[in-house]
Amino acid sequence: MTHLAKKIGLIMGILVLSLGLIAVPVEAAENEAIIINKSNNQLAFFEKGRLQKVFPVATGSTKSLTPEGKFSLVNKVKNRPWYKGNIPGGDPRNPLGARWLGIEVPGDWGHTSGNTYGVHGTNKPSSIGTFASSGCIRMYNQDVIWLYERADENIPIYITSSSSSFPALAANYGGVQALFSENLYYGSKGESVEILQRILHITADGLFGPKTLSAVKKFQKTNHLVVDGIVGPNTRSALFNK
Repeated sequence: MTHLAKKIGLIMGILVLSLGLIAVPVEAAENEAIIINKSNNQLAFFEKGRLQKVFPVATGSTKSLTPEGKFSLVNKVKNRPWYKGNIPGGDPRNPLGARWLGIEVPGDWGHTSGNTYGVHGTNKPSSIGTFASSGCIRMYNQDVIWLYERADENIPIYITSSSSSFPALAANYGGVQALFSENLYYGSKGESVEILQRILHITADGLFGPKTLSAVKKFQKTNHLVVDGIVGPNTRSALFNK
């Protein structure tokens, strides 16, 4: 092989590798999403198009403080300093907690750099589940660490106020699926059972056992459905559209 041919081969190899590296975050962004529902102060994380986990959060003390719409996760910081109070990262007094996931919101400080609004930890765990922040989304520190390790930059973040379930919201937003079509009953196993369990906020082990049966019956009774413990068309409809 000539020296020129070797050079061309090396350049092509670098280009292919570079393209591959560039494609990774785009693919990740298509398969992941965060949905925050201000109505019940909960955050859902979707990965590979599936609902993985739901967390309690705190949002703005007034409705307008936490913006609603489709945004992006644009930066991630461990132990971010609280510049306003001149408190270093990692300090127990730091209100931003253990992790910061910056949200791109048009018009924020730094020209949508994710420095104003974010999902972050807190030094006030008693505020979780309430309307308490100046606009950011607060999480328990152990929860935001879990999310930080899994959520990639550039993934979409949807913030809304809705009475719909997370699967229904995901279906409406498109690109994120967390639904199932088969009937489920005592003894069923698999991914669809895990989705059901996450919707019902119980341990997602993929096995339709006594706890799942009890949760399904409770849901059916609350929604004035036939209380038979079977997740058929009517129960599925109520689960996905509530």
